[in-house]
Amino acid sequence: MDMGRRQLSLRIAFSQLRGINQMLAREILARIGSEEAFFEATDRQLAAVMGFSNRIFDRQYRDGLLKAAEVEADFTEAGHVDATYFTDADYPSRLHDCTDAPLMLYSTGSCRLNDVLTVGVVGTRHATPYGVDFCRKLVEGLASRVGAPVAVVSGLAYGIDVAAHRASIECGLPTVAVLAHGLNTIYPAAHRNTAVEMVRSGGLLLTDYMSSAAVHKGNFLARNRIVAGISDCLVVVESAEKGGAMVTARIASDYDRDVFALPGRTSDIYSAGCNSLIRRNVASLVGSADDLIDAMRWPRRQQETAQSTLFPEISGEEQSVMDYLRERGEAQINRLSVDLDIPVGRLTGMLIEMEFKGLVLPYPGAKYRPA
Repeated sequence: MDMGRRQLSLRIAFSQLRGINQMLAREILARIGSEEAFFEATDRQLAAVMGFSNRIFDRQYRDGLLKAAEVEADFTEAGHVDATYFTDADYPSRLHDCTDAPLMLYSTGSCRLNDVLTVGVVGTRHATPYGVDFCRKLVEGLASRVGAPVAVVSGLAYGIDVAAHRASIECGLPTVAVLAHGLNTIYPAAHRNTAVEMVRSGGLLLTDYMSSAAVHKGNFLARNRIVAGISDCLVVVESAEKGGAMVTARIASDYDRDVFALPGRTSDIYSAGCNSLIRRNVASLVGSADDLIDAMRWPRRQQETAQSTLFPEISGEEQSVMDYLRERGEAQINRLSVDLDIPVGRLTGMLIEMEFKGLVLPYPGAKYRPA
C-alpha cells in the first residue's frame, strides 16, 4: 500500500470513530501527532497521552475501523470518488463553524463549494404546483440576476428537493445533492437520471456516509445538518408544521444562516410550517429571487445596474482600490487593508459603497474582484 492510499485509509477510519467531531479530532491529533500514531498506539498509551480512557481507544474496535476503511478506500479509488478530509483546503469552509460537521465527505462532481454562493432549498415531499412553480421562478431569478457564481443545495428527495435540482439544471446553475447514504447507490432510484444529469452539468453529489452504510430513515434527518451547513441561506418552500424541512430550518437558524420561507394560505397544510417560521421570526418572508438577493446583499448582474453606474463618481481611495484589484484580479479585504494602508472598518464601508456603484463584486472568503 503506497503512502497516499495508507493515509486515505487512516483518515477514513479516524473519521468513523464513535462520537468524533472536529474539535475532539483536533485535540486528539494535537496530542497524538497523527492518525497513524493513533491507530498504532496501545490502549494504555492513548489513555495516558489523552488523560482519560474511552471505548474508542480499544484495539479491537480500532482495528475493525481500519479494516472497513480499507474496503472504502478501494471503493473511492475504483469509483473516482473524491474523499475530502476536514483538514484539506477544499473541505467546505462553511462547515468548520458547525460543531457537528463530519470529518470526511465523499463526493462526485465538479462544483467547488468554496468558490460559489449557496442557496439551500428544502420542502415537503408532497409538493403542490404552487411550490414547484416557485422553485422554478426562484432558480430562474438567481440564474439571471446574481452577479456571482451561485449553486442550489438540496437533498434529492421527492417533491421540493428534486424540483429545485431540476430547475437548476434547466437554468444552467450547478446544484448539489446531499445524500443520506453512500455513493454506491441513489435513493430514490427514480431520481437516478436527475443525479447523473446534475453531475454532468457541473453539480455535485455529496455525502458523509461510506458505501457500506445502509439506507436508514434516521440518516435523512442527520444529513439535513450538512444541507444547512454548506448553505449561505436556506429557503423553505412548502412544509407542514412537522417534517424534515422544519428540522433543517431549525439547524440553519442555529448555525446563524439566513432562513427564508414562502408564505401560503392558512388553510393549506403544506404552507403551515412556512407560515409558522415567518410568524415566529425564524424565517423571513420570501416571494421572489429579488427578495433573497436583496436580503443577502448579493451582487446583481452588471447589466441590471449599467445605466446608474456608467459614470460613477469615485474618490481617490476608491480609485486606489480599483487599481489594486485590476492589477491582481482579486484580493481579500485584510490584504487590501494592509497593502493600501486603509483601516478595515473604513475599507468595509467603502467596499459596500463601491458595490452599490457597480465597481466591485464580493465573493466568499471576504474577497473582492472588479465588476
